[in-house]
Amino acid sequence: MKTTSFRGRDFLAETDFSREEIEQVLELAQDLKMDRAKGKLHDDLLRAKTLFMIFYNQSLRTRNSFEAGMTQLGGHAHYLDPDKIYRPAMEGHEVAYSTERVSDVARVLDRMGDAIAIRCYGDPVDWAYGGAHAMLEEFARWAEIPVLNMEDDVFHPFQGLADTLTVKEKFGGFKGVRYTMSWAYSPSVHKPRAVPQSAILYATMMGMEVTLAHPEGMELDPKILAQCNQYADASGGSFRITNDFEDGVKGAHVVYPKAWCATPIFKAPIGQSDPKKTQEIFDEHKDWICNSDIMDIADKQAIYMHCLPADRGFEVTDDVIDKTSGNGWLSAAFDEAENRLHVQKAVMALVM
Repeated sequence: MKTTSFRGRDFLAETDFSREEIEQVLELAQDLKMDRAKGKLHDDLLRAKTLFMIFYNQSLRTRNSFEAGMTQLGGHAHYLDPDKIYRPAMEGHEVAYSTERVSDVARVLDRMGDAIAIRCYGDPVDWAYGGAHAMLEEFARWAEIPVLNMEDDVFHPFQGLADTLTVKEKFGGFKGVRYTMSWAYSPSVHKPRAVPQSAILYATMMGMEVTLAHPEGMELDPKILAQCNQYADASGGSFRITNDFEDGVKGAHVVYPKAWCATPIFKAPIGQSDPKKTQEIFDEHKDWICNSDIMDIADKQAIYMHCLPADRGFEVTDDVIDKTSGNGWLSAAFDEAENRLHVQKAVMALVM
């Protein structure tokens, strides 16, 4: 495999990297995971390095996996709450004595640390689709050190990496793996698109046979779908869309049902900024729940995946998400969660 230099590069979207580069990340993640299991530490890789983490949204797995990863590699992660500092804001969205322009924050942190990681979507950008990703790009424009996307309103590249590593571990590779990313019901309509979009981008990039299943009204970004078709053509995989839940899951090796928001939640020109209409679309499809009957129509050795947190009793039943041992299909959701740590360590080691 051709070795690529990652040093100093931003990690904002999986589309910024080739399949070969993503494979390098996955290989290093596997090596680091295996070494740690054997007691071999790599606490000198990022010794005295600093990662600044800015969270506009709450987090369990993302914050702790980045903090633990930096500790294990010998560095330190600083947690920055935007409400406890002058909130970084884009030009034109500033409020005196409450915010600080992104360009200024980026340049200050650039002189003090070695990378900046940011999570932002939804309310902090008033559900203007793409607004958060544009802000991450603005950070990257002004900072010389790498900027890492811990989830925005378009991409969640580290979750997608963890998903992909989990598939590789469970099936030994990607060719012939039938991968279904499906919408599932949730009482909350405030669910970003980033997880499903990154999931199908990685899956098509790696050559899997990918199905996207969702009710009408839950369509994803047309640009993402077009990229998935391009990846599938280039990798020898496939990509299709269905509005039938059972059709999407039938015979699948990977079953990944998760809620995401309907288009009306966004502001124009993408949507109508109409939470009520969004809720109506959601409530028409309460039967999109992953239960044992659904898993039984998947492949006999299928895995259930979810990025977590899962809305138990709505997106998935307890008997599915908690079935981590035994015969037949199993839940891989907690293996997937652990793999956030390993893929993030790999990327940080490469870019920092």
